[in-house]
Amino acid sequence: MAGDDEILRFLRSHGAEDIEHPGGTLLEHLVRVAGTLAAWGADGDVRLAGLCHATYGTDGFGTALLEVGRRAELRQLIGARAENLVYLYGSLDRAATYPRLGDATVLVRDRFTGLELTPSEEDIRAVVEITAANELDVVEHNAELARRYGAQLRGLFERARARLSEPARRAWLG
Repeated sequence: MAGDDEILRFLRSHGAEDIEHPGGTLLEHLVRVAGTLAAWGADGDVRLAGLCHATYGTDGFGTALLEVGRRAELRQLIGARAENLVYLYGSLDRAATYPRLGDATVLVRDRFTGLELTPSEEDIRAVVEITAANELDVVEHNAELARRYGAQLRGLFERARARLSEPARRAWLG
């Protein structure tokens, strides 16, 4: 598994430093999300997944740094579990999956394949935590998005509160 400097070089070489994102560039956003996850006590794989969470694009941010067919490249760089979390996060069909995040078992629709799967509870918790860090960074850096989606996001994290770490719950729910 690569160190942070090598991962940052990878992200830069795939254009993350040149893509606009609330708060500056996509690279700056990715670094902030990973920092938030580290501050919240996330394990190394979750932090690495947060650093690379938009590599395949997301349901809310369509720009991909790497095609899904090239997953092995990211897996070699950050490890299998972290890459699987990046894929799960990026493939998540939000409209189909977000309402289910409070369910005992979460059925996830993959926006790339259309298939539905039931990830492990550990992976769902990781994706919810990455989502909380990601959305917190977005709303902190874009007042319009905060105004438009803040209440909806708080509702999402209220439904998923049992899957959030205590620091993430405090950040979103007080």
